[in-house]
Amino acid sequence: MKTDKRYKRVLLKLSGEALIGDRGYGIDPATVEFMAAEIKKVVTLGVEIAIVIGGGNIFRGVQASVEGMERTSADYMGMLATVINALALQNALEKLGIQTRVQSAIEMRELAEPYIRRKAVRHLEKGRVVIFAAGTGNPYFTTDTAAALRAMEIGADAIFKGTKVDGVYTADPVKDPEAKKYDEITYIDVLKRNLKVMDSTAITLCMDNNLPIVVFNIKKPDNIKKLIKGMKIGTTVKTVTSNK
Repeated sequence: MKTDKRYKRVLLKLSGEALIGDRGYGIDPATVEFMAAEIKKVVTLGVEIAIVIGGGNIFRGVQASVEGMERTSADYMGMLATVINALALQNALEKLGIQTRVQSAIEMRELAEPYIRRKAVRHLEKGRVVIFAAGTGNPYFTTDTAAALRAMEIGADAIFKGTKVDGVYTADPVKDPEAKKYDEITYIDVLKRNLKVMDSTAITLCMDNNLPIVVFNIKKPDNIKKLIKGMKIGTTVKTVTSNK
């Protein structure tokens, strides 16, 4: 079968905030439906897609620990928030006829499958979307690190990091109108310049395993589909750039 796909299997990293929409917190059903529709466009191309989703729209462990809560408890609460988001996204995808499985790093059999790498890969091979919830299952690790870890475990071709801006900039483009966008940048430069693409553990993990990260605007229709087809969208983080 003829195809114009650049990627066969990808991991999509979504922040919990991506589900807020115009609300200040929680889950906006219209936004979740939009995300599901964008993911369906990729699935219909025959691409295998896994998703790691954060929980910051419901609870942010690091912030809670700073405000006095014990860090381990705060992080476990954050992991539970990611399960809520995963179930919301699963519901939206299944309404569109997309078979979806939620796998949780913390066992909760009534809600999700336990995370088993071989089972996750088999689901992907069968064309199902797999949503990885509860981070790594360990406190002190972010969902960024979980995304890098799961991407490597399932043999993903790349991590697609969906954000509210269209790539990585020299500074926050909202605060600094002079900020310039990178088309490509190395892992080392991301770390040196503290560019907040993903946390340093996740960046280092990707660098050690040569796994590219593509940072793009998740809110623009068809962006995921364009990336799959190899169009120049967002910023690619990799070992060596083609910039001279």
